[in-house]
This record gives sequence, structure tokens and C-alpha cells, in this order.
Amino acid sequence: MDVSPSASLSDSLSGLRLPVTYCIIGDERQARRQADLICIDQTVEAAEEIIPDGPIRDQLLGRIESFEAAGAGSWIARISFPVELAQASSVDLLHLVYGTTSLKRGIRVTRIDLPEQGLDGWTGPRFGQAGLRTLLGISHRPLVCAVLKPLGLSVRDLADLAYQFASAGIDLVKDDQGLNDQPFCRFEDRVRACAEAVTHANRETGQHCLYAPHIGSALPAARDRALFAKTAGAGALLVCPGLAGYETLRLLASDQELKLPILSHPALLGTYAVNRETGIAPALLYGQLPRLMGADISLYPTYGGDYVMTREDCLAIARTTSEPFGGTRSMFPSAAGRMGFEQIAEMTSVYGANVVYILGSRIQKHPDGLVNGCRQFIQEISRSLSSNRQS
Repeated sequence: MDVSPSASLSDSLSGLRLPVTYCIIGDERQARRQADLICIDQTVEAAEEIIPDGPIRDQLLGRIESFEAAGAGSWIARISFPVELAQASSVDLLHLVYGTTSLKRGIRVTRIDLPEQGLDGWTGPRFGQAGLRTLLGISHRPLVCAVLKPLGLSVRDLADLAYQFASAGIDLVKDDQGLNDQPFCRFEDRVRACAEAVTHANRETGQHCLYAPHIGSALPAARDRALFAKTAGAGALLVCPGLAGYETLRLLASDQELKLPILSHPALLGTYAVNRETGIAPALLYGQLPRLMGADISLYPTYGGDYVMTREDCLAIARTTSEPFGGTRSMFPSAAGRMGFEQIAEMTSVYGANVVYILGSRIQKHPDGLVNGCRQFIQEISRSLSSNRQS
């Protein structure tokens, strides 16, 4: 059998490292031991006594860059790994960062720090905040996204809902993540009808509302659906990486034939972040990871509602969407979770202009009607933002 030769380990490693930060629960001795194990388990995952001297031990293993107390019984370990172990795909990256360690209690991964030049082949958001604002023609205020729901409406009713949202001046209309390819609401029928409805409204208003259908599948079917959606007139895509896979998100975002903005939805991801002592910190889960994978907007529930999110969590996520991150474009954070008028003042004071509001479904029962209700919601956002700037 003809096998192409591989390069030697030493020749394959550039010396660039990928720092990853972990919060470890325990006393100092226990936490230090766990940090040492992360260095091994996240790379070679072998008994320490069988690891040979030389490049495997000196270059391939994780390396503790810093270790310090973070409070009573908790410690912060910053551990770096060779970038070559993360570059091939999201599978490699996620396994390197937390694969084996995720099986333990009391270790939470909180942050990734990319090299200044980024990771080869990882370009992040195609449009980012500035590019999406250009597409929509919105330069100064938060964006507003409406959701097509409830599940069970006919294709005709969903298209009518999309038309009303777009006519009201909503910036993005997305499928609810529960909409997929049900027998009563087939993917192609829904996408074709809703894209046409939004296009019709845009012609009437002169605005540039984007419709984002839920792709609802993993590769390779996801790409076929995405291409159909683009041909049908969709202006963006909704992907659930917790369901369809991070590699699906990454490859759709970087696809040169698609070239559409991507909204990343958190379905199934929340279980990683609800325990404060293990899992993945929200700033990494909803901020850095979707940005690195190429999402232009990250959707997640804001604080103050039914979900396990704090104000500090949401502020940390928002920071990660726009701070320097390996040369990638910025990504929009969001304020979601049954968003209504009563939350606008608080949200604008926290997020400012660079956020996407996910409009709650109660707007469909606004006393002045859906269209007028949406217009009032947008006006209230602008008014509240202006008031905050003047105070």
C-alpha cells in the first residue's frame, strides 16, 4: 500500500501556542494536579511514564503558562497548546480545548486566546458587525430580529407573518429553530414562500430586511439546503451548532458559493454553561466559539428571564464579540428570551447600539397590531438609546 510520508513532529510544529484558560475547583495541590493532567489529557492522553523525552514531551504537551488563585477553593490555570493541534477542523479545536477534561467535575474552560495572526484557515465572521450594518443600511441603532412562530402555522401563515415583520421595518426575520422539514411545513415550501414575502415587503418599503431560514441539518445536506435557500432569495442562514455540529457552522460560513450572514442559535448548548463549576463559560460558548466558527450574530438568552444567565455573563459575552481575536471581524451579541418593551431601557443601558434584539412573540398580540407594535418597538429602542447618550 502506497502511503504518503508525514513530516516529522519537530518539523510540523511552528512553536506558536494556543493559550486556553481553565477554572479549577479544589485546594491548591488538587488544582495543580488537575492542571498537570490537562496538559497530558488534552494532547497525548497517555500515562506520564510512557511519554518519551524529546519533541513529544517538550513541544506537544500542554504547558502551564500561569496558575493563580481565583478565590476560596478555585484556581485559574492558563495552559497553552501547539496551534497545529487545533487548526484542521472544529473537531480538533474542541477536542483540544475540552475533549477529555469535559469528563471530569470541577474544571470549567473559560477562554481561548488566539495568536495575533489567528489560526490558518479560520477567518471568523464573513460580514461581522460593520458588514451586516452595510447590508441592512442601518448604521446607528441596535438591530431587531423577529421570529417566525409558533410551530404548526401553515406555510402561508408563516409567509404572511414574515411579510408583516418586514413591512414594519424589522431588520431580520428568522425561522424559529423548531421549524425544519415537517410534513405540514416543508423546508423548501416555507423558505420559498417566506423569502418571497420578505422580498415583496422590501420592494414596498425600500428597506433591506433579511430572511434567515433554519438549515436544520448537518453536512452534506446542510449545504444543499443553504444553496437552495440562497437561490430562493434568503438573505441569511440560521444554524444550530449544538444540533448540526460546529463544523457545519464553520463550513457554511466560509463557503465561497454561499456568502451569506450566519446566525448561531444555542439550542442544546445551554447544558454546557448552567453549572458554574464545570462545562464551558458563557463568554466562550456564546461569544468566542461562534465568532471563531464564523457566525455574524450569536443568539442566546439575556439575563433577567427564565434562563440561567447573569448580567455579568452577558457583559462578558458582549466583550468577546468585539475585542481583538486573531484578526477576525467582530460579531453581534444579542438580547433574547421573550424580549418586550419593558426590557428596552435596561438593555440599551447595558449593550448600547451594537446588539441584536430578538423580538418576543408577544408582539403578535400588540393592541395596535403587529406592524404598529414592531414600529413602536424600534422607535422605543432609538429613543432609549438617544436618552442614554444624552445622560
